[in-house]
Amino acid sequence: MRTRAWADRRELLGFAAAGLLAYVVDTALFVALRGPAGLDPLTAKALAFVAGCTVAYAGNALGTYRHTRPRGLRPYAAFFAVNLAGAAVQLLCLTVSHYGLGFTSPRADVVSGAGVGMALATVLRFWGTRTWVFHQEGRVGSWTG
Repeated sequence: MRTRAWADRRELLGFAAAGLLAYVVDTALFVALRGPAGLDPLTAKALAFVAGCTVAYAGNALGTYRHTRPRGLRPYAAFFAVNLAGAAVQLLCLTVSHYGLGFTSPRADVVSGAGVGMALATVLRFWGTRTWVFHQEGRVGSWTG
């Protein structure tokens, strides 16, 4: 029982470390592409998002889930889809807060998009990553399996 709890903690910490590194890459690249490179915001964000997803996938494939031995394009495509779903959750939280509830201040946008939205998206990404991308035989997609 204790070994399983340690494995779950290690998995969660590895996922968080890969995600944090991906976040730093995404943000730094977006700032560089938007500022010095002079790209429009949507192009800059799209390129930064793809780079961040790639870093997160590499961190998880080579670190957190290295024992699952992912092969081919399918795991990366599934990982990218899970991350797109996470981005949609963040946008949905922002949309509901800003347009549905009328919380239109910059602070409210940060709380709903980068706070609540990021928390919900992270749970979705963790579950989707361990369930659909780096699936292990004998383990269901929950912490209790």
